[in-house]
Amino acid sequence: MAAEPTDATGTDAPDQPIHVDGQAELDELVAEHDVVLTDFHADWCGPCKMLEPIVATLAEETSAVVAKVDVDANQQLAAQYGVRGVPTMVLFAHGQQVQEIVGVQGEDRLRAMIENYAA
Repeated sequence: MAAEPTDATGTDAPDQPIHVDGQAELDELVAEHDVVLTDFHADWCGPCKMLEPIVATLAEETSAVVAKVDVDANQQLAAQYGVRGVPTMVLFAHGQQVQEIVGVQGEDRLRAMIENYAA
C-alpha cells in the first residue's frame, strides 16, 4: 500500500475527500494543512456528480486535502464564501483563500492549481 502524500507540515493528507460540516471544521482543515481544495457541491447537481471522480483522484494523488461542503446543509458557510453556483472550488494555501473556480473543471487544471501552491 502506498504511503499517503504529506504536506509541507509533515501532516498526512487524507487520500479521500473529507466531508465538512460547518465553519469550524473547515477552519481546522485550513489551519492544519498547507493546501486545501474545497468542493462546494449539492446532491441534486449534475455537474457536481461529474466532478466527483476528479475530486476523488486529486485527494488520492496530490498533497492537497480535499474538503467537500454540501451547500444545502451548510448554506451559511457557502454564503460566507460567496458561493452562488455549484460546483464551486475554493483553494486555500497556507491559511488563505487564494483561488475560486465555478463550474466543472478538468483534472489537469485543478491539479495544476494545487501544484502551484503545494510546497
